[in-house]
Amino acid sequence: MKSQETKRQKLFSLLGDLPNSDFLSAETINEIDKGNYILEVLLLEPYENEQIPAYFARPKKKDGKLPVVLFNHSHGGQYHVGKNELIQSSAYLQPISYAEQLTSMGYGVLCIDMLGFGERRGKAESEIFKELLWKGQVMWGRMVFDNIRALDYLETRDDVDPSRIATLGMSMGGLMAWWLSALDERVKVCIDITGMVDAETLVANRGLDHHGFYSYVPGLLKYFRTSDIQRLIVPRQHLSLAGNDDRLTPLAGLMIINEELTEAYAEAGVPEHWKMVRFNCGHIETAGMRAEACKFLQKYL
Repeated sequence: MKSQETKRQKLFSLLGDLPNSDFLSAETINEIDKGNYILEVLLLEPYENEQIPAYFARPKKKDGKLPVVLFNHSHGGQYHVGKNELIQSSAYLQPISYAEQLTSMGYGVLCIDMLGFGERRGKAESEIFKELLWKGQVMWGRMVFDNIRALDYLETRDDVDPSRIATLGMSMGGLMAWWLSALDERVKVCIDITGMVDAETLVANRGLDHHGFYSYVPGLLKYFRTSDIQRLIVPRQHLSLAGNDDRLTPLAGLMIINEELTEAYAEAGVPEHWKMVRFNCGHIETAGMRAEACKFLQKYL
């Protein structure tokens, strides 16, 4: 465990200068009856003078404190969407939104607008990346840290069970799921959908331009392979859903990660806590993927 924490601190150190996190406030802007669930429109203030718009969906009926899923929205070049993906789904997700799906299962769901998306758009992704780099900051570091602060917010809610928190997302959201889970042990269940990218395989396949600027962390490959980061999730539950024909997550890389994490979870004595399921598809969420995600949550959250 000490070795894991040392590696976690090293990973944090690569994420650039991060904001002071001594401050946290939240305001409920509106509550909307969405038929089968209630949608809270929130304005989080995780740092002084910086606000993050967010949604919290909760079931109308609940028994005790809520287990919660932190939903990470995707990228897809759709900067105007952001957290709305939680309630509207998208062309590459299943038509039933995750807000509808998860609240029907008895979960609360939180989603924030990530930097440059939704109500936080206005500057191009490349502009944000370059500006932060000049200031000694890393765009992905800021995005991850915003989600860590979202976990801090969940702990302030008296209707949430902080011992039952999961995270999931597709594409950029899937990448966020396993990074966040690696860095913050408050996440008990991790589900990544089409977000499992082995960095070295991506380089070898000349696939870097399939991904946006946002996710590149200076110096990362000097210290970590993709599976090294994900080993920091062990022994917690981790499900990865991937497409065999997805150019953004090359198959050879998926096989490397699966082999190494299968070994890591077996060594930890909990082989059942790791599962990769591949489908014959590209960069989409299939009905089979959605079913696997729901079963995994029901079993472990």
